[in-house]
Amino acid sequence: MIPQKAKTPATPASTTRKFATSVIEIWQNGGPCQLETFDPKPRAPYDYNNGLKSIKTNAGFEVHEWLPELAKCADLYSVVRTLTHPFPGHEKAAYIMQTGHMPGDGITYPSVGAAISSTMLMQKKYEGDLPPFVILTQPKGRFSELGFLSDAYAPLVTGGDPKAKKFIVDGIVPPGGLTEAQIKERFARCARVSRVAVDPVFEKAGLDAQKIITGTAAKTFNLDEEDKKMRERYGMTTIGQQLLAARRLVEYGVPYICVNYGGWDSHKKHFETMKRPTHEMDQAVAALLTDLKEKNLLDSTIVWLAGEFGRVPKVDRQAPWNGGRNHFPRCFSALIAGGGLKGGVAVGVSDDTTDKVKERPVTPPDFLGTICERMGVDPDDRLPSAKKDFSFSVMPKGSDCGRLKELYV
Repeated sequence: MIPQKAKTPATPASTTRKFATSVIEIWQNGGPCQLETFDPKPRAPYDYNNGLKSIKTNAGFEVHEWLPELAKCADLYSVVRTLTHPFPGHEKAAYIMQTGHMPGDGITYPSVGAAISSTMLMQKKYEGDLPPFVILTQPKGRFSELGFLSDAYAPLVTGGDPKAKKFIVDGIVPPGGLTEAQIKERFARCARVSRVAVDPVFEKAGLDAQKIITGTAAKTFNLDEEDKKMRERYGMTTIGQQLLAARRLVEYGVPYICVNYGGWDSHKKHFETMKRPTHEMDQAVAALLTDLKEKNLLDSTIVWLAGEFGRVPKVDRQAPWNGGRNHFPRCFSALIAGGGLKGGVAVGVSDDTTDKVKERPVTPPDFLGTICERMGVDPDDRLPSAKKDFSFSVMPKGSDCGRLKELYV
């Protein structure tokens, strides 16, 4: 989202309110179930909850029994229980949950990560060596993150495995275990043997690469700099170490970090499949929120956790699903924290089984518009396109839902 000119977002008290400076998006690729996360229904029939229970959080609302660590720190986050859109397929659902736009109008819009990070870069609110948009560790693959934006705003997709002995980040952390001194020596050796005049643009690219590889940017991905107890606090799992890396990227100053956390497409044997990743998520996300709070980073960092949709409330016990849950976009949940937003609030009310929204529907455009506003990015600004100018209006015409103003401090 690149405004044609800087403009103060049209939000209450915008002249005095401090905006967030970073976003950590935890993308649950595949679609997590609302009942086994933030909208449990322990009093529903067995075919909806499999006999599982809920637990009360320290903020008073309930979460699923598989989330004991998040229950202890619910005062740091709020949950949205009534996200809703009409698309049961992964591609269209991911598109609207990432861009805030309905698919099918002939224009591919940028994801919220590309929109926010490109705006921060163009407004010179970020000038680090790392790109302003980083994805840990694999691309989402359902749509173009950039939309109509140019490759100049492409995210850095790290690759690698943060829980490995060494987190090898594509293009930044060299493979082979080279030390900083060895890297500098190899750059110097290349300079000594070169006898050909070098194009200035090419030379600058090389110098920029050297600066990143040997500077603080690469060190940001060195999780060995963290205390062992801190690493274990997040969990020595992929999601745990991804979120620890995300916190380090916030400290570096990266405006938008996306953690692509897949594996939530539980069509078969849902309960057997989902227990382990849900427990890993519980530990890692709770550690992230409490760590950010302890480091006085939560007020300046927005954290959001969601997938493209939820799962069908009634379990399908028949073959071939054998206790699975299919796609369900009509009523699902998300977590949102930080950035000056209130914690401890459950937004929206679903019916007795999460089959329908009962009170306070929240559309993906409303949800993403809230994130944009809290970052000081006006979601109703105009964006330049190669074809034409058009309004990136996160608030759809005729919407009676609205952004999450009840969470604004």
